[in-house]
Amino acid sequence: MPLQDDVQIVSVDDHVIETPNVFKDRLPAKFVDRGPQIVRTPEGHDVWVYDGVPHPTIGLNAVAGKDREDYGMEPTAYTDMRLGCYSVKERLEDMDAEGVQAQLCFPSFPGFAGSTFFRAPDKELAVACVSAWNDWAIDEWCGGMPGRQIPLAILPYWDIDATVAEAERVIAKGVRTFSFCEAPHAVGLPSFHTDHWDPFLAVCNEANVPLSIHFGSGGAPAVAPGAPFTAAIALFGLNSQMALIDLVNSRLFEKFPNLKFALSEGGIGWMPYALERADYTWERHRFYTGMDTARKPSEIFRDHLFGCFIYDDAGIRNIDLIGEDNVMFESDYPHSDSNWPHTRKMLAESLSGVTDEVARKVAEDNARRVYNFPRI
Repeated sequence: MPLQDDVQIVSVDDHVIETPNVFKDRLPAKFVDRGPQIVRTPEGHDVWVYDGVPHPTIGLNAVAGKDREDYGMEPTAYTDMRLGCYSVKERLEDMDAEGVQAQLCFPSFPGFAGSTFFRAPDKELAVACVSAWNDWAIDEWCGGMPGRQIPLAILPYWDIDATVAEAERVIAKGVRTFSFCEAPHAVGLPSFHTDHWDPFLAVCNEANVPLSIHFGSGGAPAVAPGAPFTAAIALFGLNSQMALIDLVNSRLFEKFPNLKFALSEGGIGWMPYALERADYTWERHRFYTGMDTARKPSEIFRDHLFGCFIYDDAGIRNIDLIGEDNVMFESDYPHSDSNWPHTRKMLAESLSGVTDEVARKVAEDNARRVYNFPRI
């Protein structure tokens, strides 16, 4: 059964390559010389230089329209990318070409959740860079495509007070979600099982703004020495599985009943087993572990967590075990997992075995509800 023509596909995980003016046009004057700026190397590569440290633009992050034989990890330049990777006008054209009405775009140079700034030594400069990126993303990138881009912000998550202040500032500017670290403890910060994050989560709870925790934002999965990168890519979904189990075995949602997490780019095929296993262990071990919650893990999941997929037949075939209200679609443009420009065709094929109602939820309605992004 084809995807109905009136369904407006909403993709909850795409990416933007930042333009060279993002930081130099928005940082305070005292930071401009040390802030991120693009430098062309003698080899013809465009490299971000941030506080004296080079950060090459990796070609694998901008492969839309290229043959798979031409994919690679080597540095690249803007002239080697489709204009839609970084230009508003051409992004809209590429969205129309693949049949996607709206996108949610994660950063590139800053890292999915701002990890580039987290690792930087000068945290005053880093906080300023976070705010500069957010202003560009909200005002210029999303502002240039009203109704077509879901505003996302990053945060200075190494500093809880600065995080709260920035969260409140950008919520007032219309942000609909925060890209946040999927496993704070994995990068040396307090875990979700502490009260460290409560002031920030209280802001999200009050404003009903979900957290989008992209796989890899808490570090890469461990692979065998010498394993090809295909192994790491195939395993990234394990990060999302660990995040899910961590969250449904927490008491966060008792304190913050409106709090929601999207497991961005983590896939969904593994979810039926993970939820079954979480419930099984909860039934046997909840009393002595402090997890004698009113709801079992799968019930917590259904109210607060959402799986996101690009192409996942295993998950769609078992969507009844996950929950048709808990699944959202991703295009991943312009990354290597994207099916551009055949997105709508392939999503229709993927959803051909479910009802029109379920297909509509997965392709559009769930995303509009979770991110409070209505049609205009």
